[in-house]
Amino acid sequence: MFFKKKDADIWLIAGLGNPGFQYEKTRHNAGFMAADKIAEKYGVQFTKRKFDSVYGEFMLGKTKVLLLKPQTYMNNSGSAISAAAKFYKIPTDRIIIMFDDISLDVGKLRMRRKGSHGGHNGIKDIIELMGTDEIMRIKIGVGERTNRDYDLKDWVLGKIPAEVLPDFEKALDRAADAAAEIIQNGIDSAMNKYNG
Repeated sequence: MFFKKKDADIWLIAGLGNPGFQYEKTRHNAGFMAADKIAEKYGVQFTKRKFDSVYGEFMLGKTKVLLLKPQTYMNNSGSAISAAAKFYKIPTDRIIIMFDDISLDVGKLRMRRKGSHGGHNGIKDIIELMGTDEIMRIKIGVGERTNRDYDLKDWVLGKIPAEVLPDFEKALDRAADAAAEIIQNGIDSAMNKYNG
């Protein structure tokens, strides 16, 4: 399956994270892990390399979906998203970004149709390069630092603790379902079903 630039009604789902073995299963890679859940559900292979990303394509009903994991490292995620959107002429109202959120407890999801970056550097870069904050997002709770003195970078690059892993895995499954719900029935429906 090869989508073409002229194809209408292509959606882009991007999961944010950092490439490399040392970053696997870390809080900051929640977006990558949610993208992997979507790949499992729909038989997607991340075999294509372009836009500083690995990506795959699948059909959700009659809708074409590009599933993308930027390989730029988190803080430069915008270049990958904007390049893919520009190439396929995907408008911002057909882009969904999945990423970690420390302000949400592990296992919680929050969807937004727009908003500020909230201190998340990956989202900040996407907003800057896309020129708008009106981009749908699925925030995946990874929990706040237990101690405010704990370095934020160390926290987000830390592994998900084993005791909360079951809740985290459920949240990833729900994030995958929420992305499909947005595409098929709109973000209001997804928010009603999956926020919280």
